[in-house]
Amino acid sequence: MPGTRKLGKTTDQRRAMLRQQVTDFLANGKMETTVTRAKEIAPLAEKMITLGKKNTLASRRQALAFITKEDVVTKVFKELAPQYAERNGGYTRITKIGPRRGDAAEMAIIELV
Repeated sequence: MPGTRKLGKTTDQRRAMLRQQVTDFLANGKMETTVTRAKEIAPLAEKMITLGKKNTLASRRQALAFITKEDVVTKVFKELAPQYAERNGGYTRITKIGPRRGDAAEMAIIELV
């Protein structure tokens, strides 16, 4: 993908981290992370919710291939997708909250709208 941020990790490490963060984000509906990571998580999370809206066996399997926990996939298909049935994208919001104390990395809260 052109324009993908590397986040200081190799491809497999980056993919594993993003899968885990998207899983945690969809499980909790809110997450505090760096702005850069939040911007990478948002489109992936939105894609999972869009798959949930299709609600076919193929879309469920696609979601299971990316999301690391089966109960989170069930939540996406049973709770989140119907909640956003009338909305065409834009399911997430990123709010900057200032620098992190330890290394001054710009922090943000990403949440479901």
